[in-house]
Amino acid sequence: MDFLAGCIGGAAGVLVGHPFDTVKVRLQVQNVDKPLYRGTYHCFQSIVRQESMFGLYKGIGSPMMGLTFINAIVFGVQGNAMRYLGHDTPMNQFLAGAAAGTIQCVICCPMELAKTRMQMQGTGEKKSKRKLYKNSLDCLARIYKREGLSGVNRGMVTTLIRETPGFGVYFLAYDFLTRSIGCEPDDPHMIPKLLFAGGMSGIASWLSTYPVDVIKSRLQADGVGGVYQYTSIADCVRQSVRREGLRVFTRGLTSTLLRAFPVNAATFATVTLVLLYARGVEEGPKD
Repeated sequence: MDFLAGCIGGAAGVLVGHPFDTVKVRLQVQNVDKPLYRGTYHCFQSIVRQESMFGLYKGIGSPMMGLTFINAIVFGVQGNAMRYLGHDTPMNQFLAGAAAGTIQCVICCPMELAKTRMQMQGTGEKKSKRKLYKNSLDCLARIYKREGLSGVNRGMVTTLIRETPGFGVYFLAYDFLTRSIGCEPDDPHMIPKLLFAGGMSGIASWLSTYPVDVIKSRLQADGVGGVYQYTSIADCVRQSVRREGLRVFTRGLTSTLLRAFPVNAATFATVTLVLLYARGVEEGPKD
């Protein structure tokens, strides 16, 4: 049931947050010498004006397919890990979340690679004159044909560095907040409290690992058009800091946090309500 609940929660989160993710990626990887966007609002405005509303949903196929399964894996592994660990403690919440974050990287990394490449395709054009990729699957197929398995898993190390502690913080923060504000099944304000706890957990998770996400996005966007700028993670960090200073690690942070609250509020609230309903049906009205 953890897997099913995660599946439904993942789909809800993608629909709510994908436009913000598109803005985040555009801001993270744009050329600092010739920037197309001045900030989050200008990026939103420019994409809608130049590429229509559909421009904000470029690459949604990849996360819609991937995040649905990713959330199923994350909540399934986390639930099973907690049962295995036995005691519901803050440390166990962190460890179970970290384990879930690590395992889902197998799907997350290729999915985000395809999403990033699709989001960058046809930047500033309402109708792309020449589409390199037809869709997310075509994107991965072409990358695999050209670069092999290592190409499809480009950015895997940075994904692991981001996701493992990130999901630990995610579940730890949610557990702490739900206990602090009292999200009991008979509470008439349970849903608003769940939404608040889920949203704030998402923000805490992103803040804990955001600099790594900037580097991951740059590595995964690198090579579009056949030109590679970075040779390694260290080289990407070095070049980025030299050209843009430490502020490079906050590029796109505003749109990320704007996205993080509604996406994770929808995801966690949906998962929790599905689990409460399912357990209520299985165990009877008393429980």
